[in-house]
Amino acid sequence: MAVTVDRMPRRALHPFHAFLLAGAVPLFLGALLGDITYFRSYQIQWSNFASWLIAGALVFAGFALLWAVIDLFRADHHRGRPLIYVLLLLATWVLGFLNALIHARDAWGIMPTALVLSVIVAVLACAATWVGFSNFRVGGAA
Repeated sequence: MAVTVDRMPRRALHPFHAFLLAGAVPLFLGALLGDITYFRSYQIQWSNFASWLIAGALVFAGFALLWAVIDLFRADHHRGRPLIYVLLLLATWVLGFLNALIHARDAWGIMPTALVLSVIVAVLACAATWVGFSNFRVGGAA
């Protein structure tokens, strides 16, 4: 029986970094649901809800991005997908910021651009979270 040793173990996310990363996803998804509801009902308050959820998600995603960039430059080795993770977070934050600017316009003028951007940002946030958490080890020795 051969035993393999992983000489460069993957680093897990710091718990606060994981909290920031995981906090952005439900807020972006909530904004997407708010935009879908606004698209179907044209009740202006749903647009306001989506706008506030995007603002909160940008705070979480911004601090997670800052932490990821610092970890990228501090890392002794670049094993795994840290650069892809940072680029996904950056794309999420930039498109989320553009989505926030779109939501700042008149409620009647934001559709369908706001809905399309909300879908893209929610997918990017989920992908960034998936890549960020994929560095965790699962199970025993393999």
